[in-house]
Amino acid sequence: MALEAVHRIDALFEIERAITGQGADRRQAVRQELSAPLVADLKAWMTLQRAKLSRGNDLAKAIDYMLKRWTAFSRFTDDGRICLTNNAAERALRGIALGRKSWLFAGSDRGGERAAFMYSLIVTAKLNDVDLQA
Repeated sequence: MALEAVHRIDALFEIERAITGQGADRRQAVRQELSAPLVADLKAWMTLQRAKLSRGNDLAKAIDYMLKRWTAFSRFTDDGRICLTNNAAERALRGIALGRKSWLFAGSDRGGERAAFMYSLIVTAKLNDVDLQA
């Protein structure tokens, strides 16, 4: 059952790989044509499989997690600007996680707040594709 779910989700990623780098309008059109039916089938399949599992089953918990967040998950099919994954956001946050011990030595609470503000501003600009010229 888990392998079948992975195959179904991988089919969505295959579509995404094919439209990477294209404009938002083109991605939305392809997603509506190809991804939306797969997403609908995935939800129906997951709902059917969930009914076969006990409440404490680990796979049931994973299915419940996804079904509770279905609206957020499936939103990418309606908007070509939205990525299927949150990898860009996770990469942006990785620097925060890796550097947090270094930031303990910002000099003071006020210095730490300033550093946090500046880092947030820079990462937000990077996420929004703003060119940061010194």
